[in-house]
Amino acid sequence: MKLVADCHFHTISSGHAYSTLYEYAKEAEQKGLKLIGMTDHGPRMPGGPHRYHFDNLKVIPGFLFGVEIYKGIEANIIDFDGSTDTENMPLNEMDIVISSFHSPCLKPSTKEENTRAIIRSLDNKYVNIIGHPDDSRIPIDLTELVKAASETGALIEINNSSLRPTSFRQNARENYMTLLEECYKNKVYVIINSDAHIHTDIGASEEALELIKKAGFPEELVANTDLQKLKQKLAARRR
Repeated sequence: MKLVADCHFHTISSGHAYSTLYEYAKEAEQKGLKLIGMTDHGPRMPGGPHRYHFDNLKVIPGFLFGVEIYKGIEANIIDFDGSTDTENMPLNEMDIVISSFHSPCLKPSTKEENTRAIIRSLDNKYVNIIGHPDDSRIPIDLTELVKAASETGALIEINNSSLRPTSFRQNARENYMTLLEECYKNKVYVIINSDAHIHTDIGASEEALELIKKAGFPEELVANTDLQKLKQKLAARRR
């Protein structure tokens, strides 16, 4: 299985990442990627960019080094009603809006409340990816999450960073096996992303691809194995 795109990475604007968009694009070209999605953290993340960063995404060219550049945000869920730190932002001008639960922005609660927060974030039609729903420190009902993704058309992320031995997230591998089983049963599409915080990790997918293979998950339900399929899935909720 070959991936053509990576739709989750952070530049120096996120405050705790270490590379520029220019460096990411150059690395992506060398690795044969066709598209990359810049998704810096929303402003509620400590050290994150001001909202002006997102207001000005229009200045970024559509291609660098022949690699298509999608612009977006990894939005932080900030309450258990699914609100995100994107108020008054031009989400309609962004290609990618990832909704993620981060403990520095919202302290985890019960499985029921955490699940409600993530699912309710999909009330925003511009959210097209659910980010890293894999950490047992933030327990969620994976069956209900997949059901919501099926109903809304949102993609569920398989986050390669979560699967690395250095990851701070707990039980990601086990949680993803359960998640992939539910996605297969409900024909829900996933997207494999690196969640890179340095340009050398753009396109990193070894651990995720190994897990996909182990789970017997079909390639046709992995959105970023084909550029046209990916673009259609990312745009579907905005129509």
